[in-house]
Amino acid sequence: MEIGRVGVWTWGFDHLPWAQVADAAREVDELGYGTLWFGEGTGRDAPTQSALLLGATRRIVVAPGVVSIPRHEPTTLARAERTLAEAFPGRFVLGLGVGAKVIADEVGRAWTSPAATMAGFLDAMDAARTTAPAPATPAPRVLAALGPRMLELAAKRTWGAHPFLMPVEHTAYARERVGPDTLLVAHQNVVLDPDRGRARETARTALAGFIANVHVAPSRWRMMRQLRGFDESDLADGGSDRLVDALTAFGDVDAVTAQVQEQFAAGADHVCISIVTPEPHPVVGLAALRELAPAML
Repeated sequence: MEIGRVGVWTWGFDHLPWAQVADAAREVDELGYGTLWFGEGTGRDAPTQSALLLGATRRIVVAPGVVSIPRHEPTTLARAERTLAEAFPGRFVLGLGVGAKVIADEVGRAWTSPAATMAGFLDAMDAARTTAPAPATPAPRVLAALGPRMLELAAKRTWGAHPFLMPVEHTAYARERVGPDTLLVAHQNVVLDPDRGRARETARTALAGFIANVHVAPSRWRMMRQLRGFDESDLADGGSDRLVDALTAFGDVDAVTAQVQEQFAAGADHVCISIVTPEPHPVVGLAALRELAPAML
């Protein structure tokens, strides 16, 4: 499957009516980005939205980044995966993640070892009985992987790893652990604004949710501390400059492109960019994507 070098990752769809989502997806497709990644929260469920996006577009690969497995049954998810792979050959990637304890608690599932939970879920998907027509090629899977055990599982059991909202040092760390042949998809927040001070404040606002909930998913913060030497002082006052700078590429087109190239230099095969703006909720960021496309693609 060809997912391209640069894709788009967005939370923006959850706030839009479907007609606007379809129009935005078609434009991202026409701009030439390789893959359209979207988060699964409490809006549209990932298999349904994947089907809608695939039907609305012509060429682009669609990938939930990622399906939160506590919210899904492995058998029904396996059937959806097979259906989408058969109906849209070479255009669907299934991203899977264990989520967080708070999500498991919401749906009444036990929270145990993340790597063991994911391995068991993969086993159950592989064992699922389905009589639907088989796709010519099964949909590849990627795992939301940060630490060594999940990265190892991604390399052994799936096409690759998809770390989310991590500094470039984690890309190098992940590449060392998954080896040279495993797909590594890095996520990168982007603020397209030549005013550095204003861009940093936009980025800081966008990270407010992460900072407020940093201990909900402690493995992410633990890894950031290990790789960059962050401490609790970096979470104060909306986030230190060094924390914001580590998690965001900002500046004009040349500056942003250079920072995305750092992800490739660190070992990423594909970088999915999330456009951050001063808007009070996540947006797709079509204006920025239009401006970046000639330099990125």
